[in-house]
Amino acid sequence: IWSLVEHRAVLSAKMPSFVLCALSFLPLTLVAQSTPVDEDEISALVLLPKDNAYMFSLARVKPAIDYALRTLKENGTRWSGLSFTVLYEDSECGNRALFTLMDLAVRQQKPDVILGPVCEYAAAAVARMASYWNIPMISSGALATGFMPKSTEYSHLTRVSPAYSKMGEMFLAMFRYHTWNRAALVYSDDKLERNCFFTIEGVERVFHEEGFHMSYHSFDETKHVDAEDILHAFSSERVVIMCASADTVRTIMLAAHRKGMTKGGYAFFNIELFNSSSYGNGSWKRGDQYDAEAKQAYGSLQTVTLLRTVKPEFEKFCTEVKSSVEKLGLKDDDYVNMFVEGFHDAIILYALALHEVRKSGHTRKDGDKLVRQMWNRTYEGIAGQVSIDANGDRYGDFSVIAMTDPETGTQEVIGDYYGIHGHFEIRPNVKLPWGHGRLKLDEKVPEQTNTASSGGLGESAVTGIVVGALLGAGLLMAFYFFRKKYRITIERRHQQGNCNIGKHRQLREDSIRSNFSTA
Repeated sequence: IWSLVEHRAVLSAKMPSFVLCALSFLPLTLVAQSTPVDEDEISALVLLPKDNAYMFSLARVKPAIDYALRTLKENGTRWSGLSFTVLYEDSECGNRALFTLMDLAVRQQKPDVILGPVCEYAAAAVARMASYWNIPMISSGALATGFMPKSTEYSHLTRVSPAYSKMGEMFLAMFRYHTWNRAALVYSDDKLERNCFFTIEGVERVFHEEGFHMSYHSFDETKHVDAEDILHAFSSERVVIMCASADTVRTIMLAAHRKGMTKGGYAFFNIELFNSSSYGNGSWKRGDQYDAEAKQAYGSLQTVTLLRTVKPEFEKFCTEVKSSVEKLGLKDDDYVNMFVEGFHDAIILYALALHEVRKSGHTRKDGDKLVRQMWNRTYEGIAGQVSIDANGDRYGDFSVIAMTDPETGTQEVIGDYYGIHGHFEIRPNVKLPWGHGRLKLDEKVPEQTNTASSGGLGESAVTGIVVGALLGAGLLMAFYFFRKKYRITIERRHQQGNCNIGKHRQLREDSIRSNFSTA
């Protein structure tokens, strides 16, 4: 898939020339000074967008960070005495994040730890400078595959939310369980945040390494979504993995149901990103005229989401975060998502690592030591255990949700994947939509029917047939009259040509002889 491969290099794009010029002078302007350092005073820089259109905006994440800082103060043993000074800055999900960091560096106020950015393009530039300046950077974002190589540019980046490649590992384990080896990857791509693009890229990378066959189809949800075109793109594949908004997924599933594609010949998967209802949460009910049809269609849909927790502490956390966010006038369906949880856990992880390196005689300025202390470990986060692998990336734990009662449309978790073990398993004592055991797809793809929700041909289809028939009749009549006129013309020319054929042959022979003789 050329676009996925091409954009793996985007995160390594060159910075603007004026930025590079400024960076080249930084070693001259940043004069090292020997000043007393209070080991208990930690400066943290939070780089997130101020715009509340983002689900990881400053207003949404700050309550989670405050909650974590209160937890540290309440703990009277391990973290006693630690004090955080947190600077919250607007990243704008762009170059402003880098400019803010450079400005602090020029003023000799480089932070001890950087939290964020989340957006890939903003995070890439900050991660490079953090690695160069030996500053730990912890993010609940920067999930694209391009951040995986940690040896050079991103050596100080720790990701406390599962990267998109971890989603790919989950799908690989599930495909092995069901003995599948090919899929269609269908995703929305608005060319801006590109969350679904980077998600599918993670799946594609893992499948490619395994040698699976894949087909691809992307569309822009900000424009008209042609469900018929999408269905045509993957009609030859049995397993379809979709990443799009909840409403778009519903539109696709309704179109697939009307074509008879939800009767056992296909398996549809929907990715719910970030534990947020913004991206395909698997809900079929809208309170409209298509609910009954959607309920039937969703019997063939499975939703992949992050493993959810029922910890009492998590419920308290959610309540406090919701209360803080609502005081700012924000009304959300999802007050606590993957990003909010992740930045809480980032504070806890940093405090753990700092406590341990200090016991070894190092300080908070030993960024490389802190980073290595955060990697390859497991600790308790707000929503359960958090396991960071040896590459500084969190293992992903995921659940698969499916409809277990077609009469009521009830959906529940039917399977789980635990990243640290790389194992997918079906939960016992659950009613699977396909019966029991592995999901075996029909060898023969069922014949597709083109029916609208009313049970007959849609208005556009009928119009197309009528117009096509009229055009066909017109072309046939035009061809008949043309052929008749053409035959009469040919016959007249043939009669005239018989009179002159001998003269024309003679002229051609004379011309040939003349040319050869000249030669």
